[in-house]
Amino acid sequence: MFFTPRVKIEPALYARLKTVAAAAGYSTVDEFVQHALEKAAGQIELEESEEEIRKRLRGLGYIE
Repeated sequence: MFFTPRVKIEPALYARLKTVAAAAGYSTVDEFVQHALEKAAGQIELEESEEEIRKRLRGLGYIE
């Protein structure tokens, strides 16, 4: 089943996103926003993963 959540966006921001999405070659604002959010989430997950690795290495005494 396909779930379609809705997010409220200010009209001025939506206009900017529409312009940027078209310039970047996206067919819709939805497509652009989904890609941007996936990229941002991936970056946060990577940062969290790197911090977990640092904590483990500190615990093992490999780094201070």
